[in-house]
Order: sequence, then structure tokens, then C-alpha cells
Amino acid sequence: MKFKALLLVCLCVSNFVFGQKIDKMQWFNEPSSWEVKNDNLTMQVTPQSDYWRVTHYGFTVDDGPFYYTTRGGEFEVTVKITGKYQTRFDQMGLMLRIDEQHWIKTGIEYVDGVYNFSTVTTDVHSSWSVVELDKKPESLWIKAIRRKDAVEIFYSFDGKKYKMSNLAYLADKKPVMVGMMAASPDGDGFEALFEEFSVKHLPDVRRLEWLKENQD
Repeated sequence: MKFKALLLVCLCVSNFVFGQKIDKMQWFNEPSSWEVKNDNLTMQVTPQSDYWRVTHYGFTVDDGPFYYTTRGGEFEVTVKITGKYQTRFDQMGLMLRIDEQHWIKTGIEYVDGVYNFSTVTTDVHSSWSVVELDKKPESLWIKAIRRKDAVEIFYSFDGKKYKMSNLAYLADKKPVMVGMMAASPDGDGFEALFEEFSVKHLPDVRRLEWLKENQD
């Protein structure tokens, strides 16, 4: 019983122990110009790059720069983003990706002079949702929480008070590539700055439920 109680405590506090060093991460579609300095990532976004699958437009593209680490299980990821958006559909934010047919990207997307908090959920085909922002934020914070087969997505203007925008499906029991993504589908690219990137391990919900039921 004491061992089970100790295991439960260790699982509950583990999210305070593990961080993410961004200089140890990997590129998918590495851009021509980028730098990691003081745990921040700056990139010049690749021109005419994007992530999209089939829906409405009829094409599939999978070539935006994505700087990621791989995580199994459940986690919370946060990042602060600042972009010098220039052209329609310029975008930057977080991406969670199982493979080319199953992924989520979320962040700011600049569309026809309007700044949106945008989320694309892809399960073979892409679905797009937007929350129009009343002005261009100097920076934006994004948080995504993966639990079981769902991802909760939030955004914040100050890094403290978050608003939920989406609850999206993403298959569980599969490793996920998680990290920082940007794209410039119609443009010549732009400068994107990512700060305060963090991935925190969360104890598995099913495991915690089992422990509670098996204390004796």
C-alpha cells in the first residue's frame, strides 16, 4: 500500500520535473535560416510552404518548417509566439503530429488583413476553424493539453489568462511529434520568434484511476 501511494505521488509531481531543451530538438522541413539562442527559436519561414490535406482545395501539402520533439503519453505544451506577418495565410504556432495524415496545427494566421487564432485538425482530411482577433497582438501564448484521444487548445494575450478555442481529436496510445510550426503559403516567408517553449509530462489519466481503485 505504501509503495502504491508513493507511486501515485511520483506520477502526480512528475510534470514539475521534466522540461524540454530546445537545442536538442529536430527539424522536419528545416528552413534555410534559423537560430536557437537563450532557449528561443527564430526562423525565416520557408516561402510558399504549408500543411493541408485535400478538403475544399483539392491539394495536399506537407512542407512547412516544424521544429519538434517526440513524446509518448499525455502532456501539456506551451509557447509564446511573435511574428512579422506580411502575406495572406502567413501563420505560426504549435503542431502535434502523429504522421502526414494525422496532425493538429494551431496559432495565429493572417488572412486578408485580419489576425485569427486558427486551428487545423487533420484526420486524413483537414478541418479549419478560426477565432477572429480584434487587433494584431504583439505576442500570443498558446497551450495544448493532450489527454487520452483529445487535445484541448487555448490561447492567451498575457500568458496568464487563457481562453479555450478547440477540443480536437488525436488518436491516443501513439507517440506524437510536438513543437513549433510556421508556414507562408502565399508569400515569401517572414520572421517568426518562438519563446518560452515548454513540454510538461502529465501522469496518465487511466493509470491514476487504476491506482485510486487499487490502494489496498
